[in-house]
Amino acid sequence: MTIDLTQFAPEKGAHWTQAFAAALEALRPEGGVLRVPAGRYETGPVRLFSHTELRLEPGAVIAFVAEPEAFPLQECQDEGRITRRPQPCLSAFGAQDVAVTGQGVIDGGGAGWWAAHRAGTLQHGRPYLLHFEDCTRLRIQGVHLQNSPAWTVHPLRCADVIIRDISISNPYDSPNTDGINPESSRDVRILGCRVDVGDDCITLKSGTEDTPAPAPCENIVIADCCLVHGHGGIVIGSEMSGGVRNVTVTNCVFTGTDRGIRIKTRRRRGGRVENLRFSNLVMDGVLCPFVFNMYYCCGTREEDRWVWEKTPYPVDGGTPFFGNISISGVTATGVRAAAGFCWGLAESPVRGLSIRDCRIEMEPGAEPGVPAMMGGLETVSGAGFMLRNARELLVEGVTVIGHRGPAFDADQTVTGKLPE
Repeated sequence: MTIDLTQFAPEKGAHWTQAFAAALEALRPEGGVLRVPAGRYETGPVRLFSHTELRLEPGAVIAFVAEPEAFPLQECQDEGRITRRPQPCLSAFGAQDVAVTGQGVIDGGGAGWWAAHRAGTLQHGRPYLLHFEDCTRLRIQGVHLQNSPAWTVHPLRCADVIIRDISISNPYDSPNTDGINPESSRDVRILGCRVDVGDDCITLKSGTEDTPAPAPCENIVIADCCLVHGHGGIVIGSEMSGGVRNVTVTNCVFTGTDRGIRIKTRRRRGGRVENLRFSNLVMDGVLCPFVFNMYYCCGTREEDRWVWEKTPYPVDGGTPFFGNISISGVTATGVRAAAGFCWGLAESPVRGLSIRDCRIEMEPGAEPGVPAMMGGLETVSGAGFMLRNARELLVEGVTVIGHRGPAFDADQTVTGKLPE
């Protein structure tokens, strides 16, 4: 069954919140398609149900209002913690066979939320734009998403997810507007997407030490994507207590992202990041193409010695692990800070990292920058690979052009094969 949203049109000048609710309730018994024709539809939050497709026709704009009172609070997992935050703009919970498709626009009205966030006037944070929780067979295809109040697409504990041919645009300075963040989800395919955002472009997460039951993020395919301006292009962590495994990333272009491939964690977080393959990538104008940082310091204090101390700590359930990671066929130009950064924990080195057939060209005279968010790290410009605490490292056919100092700066904590 197909229903046209305009059949439920509100009085002139009113929001479309109740119209969406009534139309979706009419579809709920048997499922079907809610068609949104060309036009602008200002609304509060919208919730989808099982066996429902929200289809935006060309010229359709669903515009969410930046009115905190229109977004009821609900319990939600936010960066690993269970808290209360505004209901997502567009969401589904515990649903099956849910789809958001078409050639229209979903606008989160982010400017008002960002201004309130910067002013410190929000008591309960900002809503996600698209949030799907405990859903199976989820499809997002074709739509353009813009101006998200916070994270843009957030599948949490979902299975069999396909995100294809969507575009996302949030201003570069918009706070925490990550693009696509699968969290504790499995069998996820992200294909042919363009992501230009104010934080990380695509991030895989699996909860933190504060998550009641962290679950893995696993079996992920990312291919044929263009990643622009984000703090990181393809990122894992730092919420990775449930583990991240079995990931392939191929045929992607990174333009002006701060970091390219970025994997980050710290002590007490636990979790295993393993079985990752990155291939056929092109990067231009990045700060650092490859970052493996197990001393990630964001959100911590100087007195939190366990975050930054470089002496070994006892290995326990909170000790994270990075291993079995392959990088091949990467071309990076205009690299500003360093060719690569790999710094494992003293008690848990990065294991089994191979980097093959890559060409990295530094940007002459680039402004110094910090390749990774780690306490005590100085700014650098044009540095080569910075390597500490790595085992079974393999580097073959890697060329670094225009670097200052050694192409591979490794100490006795690094074992394996490096170029002569």
